[in-house]
Amino acid sequence: MAAVGVLPLSTLRGAGVDVDIRYLSRVVTVVLSTALLALAAALFIAGERRNAQINALRTGGIPVVMTVTGCTGLMGGSGSNPVGYRCRGTYVVGRHRYSAAVPGSALHSAGADVAALAARGDPALVSSAHLVAGEHQSWKVYAVPSLLVSLVGAVPVVWSVRRRRRRRTGAGRDETAAQVGTNTTGFGVGTAPWSRGVVGYPR
Repeated sequence: MAAVGVLPLSTLRGAGVDVDIRYLSRVVTVVLSTALLALAAALFIAGERRNAQINALRTGGIPVVMTVTGCTGLMGGSGSNPVGYRCRGTYVVGRHRYSAAVPGSALHSAGADVAALAARGDPALVSSAHLVAGEHQSWKVYAVPSLLVSLVGAVPVVWSVRRRRRRRTGAGRDETAAQVGTNTTGFGVGTAPWSRGVVGYPR
């Protein structure tokens, strides 16, 4: 009776999945770099818009009178005490009437008049003279997006350095292996203990 062979346990398992760690790391790095660049672009645009609004109000602000139409309370973290109010009002620039939030968080009665400034090129942009006086264009709004761009720009440099190190390490290993193969004696490649000329070989 023929003996039944026993299959190794490894053959009964499911097929293994080979994962290229280097390729996976590159994909993750590219995805993260793209997300950081998108975030940097959004922050840059927001900072540029903020500076443009400040400049428009400071250099081309038109004095207007806002008529308060109503206010709502802003609650704190506990939800029991108001921390301010959000009021809305209307104002006229030229022949057009606009509706916007009243600058500040003070409580105003309905129908009250509040002095404000509207941007000449964008009348929908409105603020108070006090708030405009305390605002200035700043380069700090570009600090974070510039840092993000710098981090993304450093990625190719890191890849290049790591690649050079791998090449140097691989070259060093190949050179060491070549030296070991050259210095091998006795049972090295091309040498057999029974070849002619070895002492003790039966002639």
